[in-house]
Amino acid sequence: MYDNEKIWTKDFIIIGIINFLSILMFYLLMVTIASYAMDEYHVSTSTAGLVSSIFIVGSLIGRLGAGRFIAQLGATKILWIGLSTFLITSCFYFIQIGVGFLLINRLLQGIGVGIIGTAAGTIIAQILPASKKGEGIGYFSLSVILATAIGPFIGIYLMKLKNGFNLMFSMNIILSAIILIGFFFVKLKLPVVAKQTSKVEGKSILSKFIEPKAVPISIIALIVGFTYSGIMSFLSFYAEEIDLVDAASYFFLAYAIIIIISRPYTGKIMDAKGANIIVYPCLAVFTVGMLLFSEAASGWMLLVSAVLIGFGYGNFNSIAQTVAVKVTEPHRFGLATSTYYILYDLGLGVGPFILGFIAPITGYRTVFLLMVPIILICIPLYYFLYGRKEKAQLSLAETE
Repeated sequence: MYDNEKIWTKDFIIIGIINFLSILMFYLLMVTIASYAMDEYHVSTSTAGLVSSIFIVGSLIGRLGAGRFIAQLGATKILWIGLSTFLITSCFYFIQIGVGFLLINRLLQGIGVGIIGTAAGTIIAQILPASKKGEGIGYFSLSVILATAIGPFIGIYLMKLKNGFNLMFSMNIILSAIILIGFFFVKLKLPVVAKQTSKVEGKSILSKFIEPKAVPISIIALIVGFTYSGIMSFLSFYAEEIDLVDAASYFFLAYAIIIIISRPYTGKIMDAKGANIIVYPCLAVFTVGMLLFSEAASGWMLLVSAVLIGFGYGNFNSIAQTVAVKVTEPHRFGLATSTYYILYDLGLGVGPFILGFIAPITGYRTVFLLMVPIILICIPLYYFLYGRKEKAQLSLAETE
């Protein structure tokens, strides 16, 4: 592995910036491209929604492919492919020959982002010392949190300007060129991992794309992502329903701040004492936060719920990602990373679609209240899928 006990190496910082900028560009377009499709091509609302969401389909395809080929080609080569794909597809936004071409380009760029995310996450897992993996992945995942807050803000701001979409597309080209250039300043000393044929790998074609050892914790991430997806997609509608639009504008700011403050500490605690000591409180706090969110009647209640949800959901996500890697052999880190994000993204992607059918019938308060027992179910489910195994391992280590 990477012979360095430090977290903040030059390579760690550059890979973190690459991940941050790619996710920022992803969210910048995610919140604006539907409006562009309607303005430029006069398509229906459903088609405009497809232009936006097909990116996620591409991301899932990219993650599957990247996880499969990282062990063969190496994470750095796969990252280069993803960065090159992103730069090329960014240029294609200026080719305006119909919504069909836009859909294809969005799909291809989604594949590029999926490849970048999986390769970057795998490289980080490889270069971090084992004793600081939880802390390091916690810091690295902050790049995603910051990007999800800054990207939409920039996109909405640029939409208000004259030629705003052209400015967005130009910005994407410039930033994608910058991260591709930054890639060549990374000097990774990663050994070629010897191919190992495990019993799992030889049993099915699926095992060549999915890491079975990462599936249990990833299932929990899928359910947790599903419960959070409604907040991500319907916060503005809910705020209007409960007449708290002003307070809602600060929701993600409060959410991001608490994660930035707490995540380095939760990572250190995990490295020292295991995941259980963090995951159980996080799920409990997330439950309380969702309950408060569903019952919010004032601005302070909404913002307190943002803090609780940020602490609970935000820290669970980074700890679960670390677990997915830690339970896996080094030569399958790429598959473990892609497996985790495939299931996690699936929860985030399917959630709004399903909840969108329920909300018109029940109202948004009831939708979010229904998420409370689902989060609670995750506590015993985590225990049976992973928690009891770690508890037994820690008990055994203490007796030796």
